[in-house]
Amino acid sequence: MDKASSDCPYPGCFFCVMKEGNPSKRRASILKFFGDLPTQDDDGQRVAVRALGHLATYASTFPAVASHGEILELSIQLGLSSLEIVYSHFYQYVDRRLSYHCDLLTRGMGGVEMESRKAEEWASQLQCWSLQLINCFAFQPEFLPTICKSEFLTKLPGMWGGLVNENSPAGIGLLRTICHQKLGRGPVASCPGIIEALCNIARSSDDWQHMAIDCLLWLLQDPSTCHNVIDKAAPALVDLAEITTLGDHKKLGDSIVDVLQECIQSQGTGRNSFSNRTKEMIEELLNSRKRLKWEKNMPKEDLHIKQAAALVVKLEGNSLFSSGNISGAASKYSEALALCPIRSRKERVVLYSNRAQCYLLLQQPLAAISDATRALCLHNPLNRHAKSLWRRAQAYDMLGFAKESLLDAILFINECSQSNDPDLSLRQNKVPDYAERLVKKQMRAAWLFRGAAIKHGGVHCEGDAGDIYGQESDDSEWETASESDIGNDGRDAMENDDDDNEEEVDSEWKNEGDRKDKYDKSSVKDLKNECNVQLVEDEP
Repeated sequence: MDKASSDCPYPGCFFCVMKEGNPSKRRASILKFFGDLPTQDDDGQRVAVRALGHLATYASTFPAVASHGEILELSIQLGLSSLEIVYSHFYQYVDRRLSYHCDLLTRGMGGVEMESRKAEEWASQLQCWSLQLINCFAFQPEFLPTICKSEFLTKLPGMWGGLVNENSPAGIGLLRTICHQKLGRGPVASCPGIIEALCNIARSSDDWQHMAIDCLLWLLQDPSTCHNVIDKAAPALVDLAEITTLGDHKKLGDSIVDVLQECIQSQGTGRNSFSNRTKEMIEELLNSRKRLKWEKNMPKEDLHIKQAAALVVKLEGNSLFSSGNISGAASKYSEALALCPIRSRKERVVLYSNRAQCYLLLQQPLAAISDATRALCLHNPLNRHAKSLWRRAQAYDMLGFAKESLLDAILFINECSQSNDPDLSLRQNKVPDYAERLVKKQMRAAWLFRGAAIKHGGVHCEGDAGDIYGQESDDSEWETASESDIGNDGRDAMENDDDDNEEEVDSEWKNEGDRKDKYDKSSVKDLKNECNVQLVEDEP
């Protein structure tokens, strides 16, 4: 250390560490500093990463930060390990927490619960600040080889900041920057898990949904990566093709269609190859656009006839659903969609949402997610159709995607609280029990410290998660989405609404008394058996 550092009253001060002239000593000191960061006594140490991130943001100061190559490597290490460090050093053992750290987190105003909550917030911020610092480096191609290592890239979709830090784009923000660079797209495209995660984020209620869509579009537009991702990305993008505006993205659906059309054309030149199923999906989307143009020239009377025919078929589907013929109902809704005019968006929302409910009962969560997403894209405002949110939340639950299910369930509750629909409005501002149970379950599964807790023995299995998270575990009460719908609350799904010819298949809306008036146990048992048979017949 130089002479200035000897006058510093704070041992291990970050700024003194950075003044070390010997590169090897400086690297060792920085490594120790980052390793000790969560347990440093000086509150200023905790904002060092944030300060570096701010410095790296500006073109005039970035070179000074980048000149210390170890900063990027250690930021990556911190991004990967910050949650585990905070959990193992502070959160895990309540009786070993230093009083200074507790007071620092709560300003002396809270007990154990507040300390734990604040520790989770701090850990999330530390990880997000690290990612923001790495993001500054990612704009420079020369640093991408260091950033784009698979062991780090594959973890980025899971670094979402949690509910305690929703204002940070976190991992998806960094992935977007990486995908914007040609050198970064290759490593991303070679990781199938990342592409799947991007598709899930794109078809979710995540505030950063548009960033995932950007990533997928850039990967498809690059001839060197298109063939690696097209089969996974196309189904998600087709579902999103009718989005009009998403944030600052105007005519996003048109952009998606244009990119997918380019992929079809490039396949004809031999540059890209993808499955027949993918080709069929894209061609079906392009045909629907041609159909929309054709309908614009149709006489209004003919459009009304098509609309009326679609309504008749939809009512037939509702009748089949009520009788327990779920597969037959799904087919009728598909037939109605083929008849319904493309520009009748409101009616198509209902049809897609109803068919999503059928797929849920048929144990086909991927198809349910697809249809629920289409309904949400068609709805105005975007992503605010409550019943489709709930159905997609259940479908994601069936697949084990806790974060996506949680976000949809939370938004569903929010929409219910603001709805004028008597079936959806929360009685006496009380959250429905079934929604509350799903949110609690997914909050445990998506808990920020869950991975660290499992690694350090805090959670041994699903049933243990509730204790360490601070809530009673009630996983034993949980059934799969389809079992719950069919066996109990799903009996409401047999009821239809009549509202300006926009009846929807309801699930889990009415009170228990209304359900018992209409359905007896034998009919539910028959429906379960029938759905089990249909599951075998319809399994792809």
